[in-house]
Amino acid sequence: MGIDRGITTFAQCSDGKAILGISPLKKNLKKLAKLQRKLSRKKKVSANWRKTKLKIERLHNHIANLRKDFLHKTSTQLAQSHSLIVMEDLKVGVMAKSAKGTKENPGTNVKAKSGLSRSILDQGWQMFQQFLSYKLNWRGGELILIPPKNTSLKCRLCGHIAKENRINQAKFQCIQCGHTEGADLNASINILAEGHSVLACGVEALASTTKQELLIRKLATV
Repeated sequence: MGIDRGITTFAQCSDGKAILGISPLKKNLKKLAKLQRKLSRKKKVSANWRKTKLKIERLHNHIANLRKDFLHKTSTQLAQSHSLIVMEDLKVGVMAKSAKGTKENPGTNVKAKSGLSRSILDQGWQMFQQFLSYKLNWRGGELILIPPKNTSLKCRLCGHIAKENRINQAKFQCIQCGHTEGADLNASINILAEGHSVLACGVEALASTTKQELLIRKLATV
């Protein structure tokens, strides 16, 4: 199965199933901001400051536990029902990098980029990948990671690649063959196809190596 990871739809599967994310930080952001404002008004290291700081730490732990529980349950269900899963090899750290930039090279559209970075980290993509990988390995399955280039711009039917194929974030419409589909579903099917190609190339390379070894052994006996 191919999986396209996202923000609103946590995982779009190539079989059509969409797994919605829980976004625990987003849901608790107002409460967290309120506590942080309250902390800033307290005298540092005072009894009330310590109590408020403890509440913030507990809330952070609660958010992390919600995320981890969701990722464990989701990865377990997927690993139990599939022996081969393909995902993009996303550089999550780079994607979630601070949008502010540096003094010499300040960032642009900082507020929107910061929100996107926070949303990416809130999903726990990297942790999900780690959980899925070791759970598949336990069951004799495999997680294949493929380069993310053009998976969202390529038409899964005719193979045409163009930026114009993405009408918006949600919809895909090929400008060459007219194929229309949900953008995430189209991408997940492309991801699966790319995983099959990687697997086929790996098997082919292994077969070629085996043939060479057999030929060397045969020549050695002559």
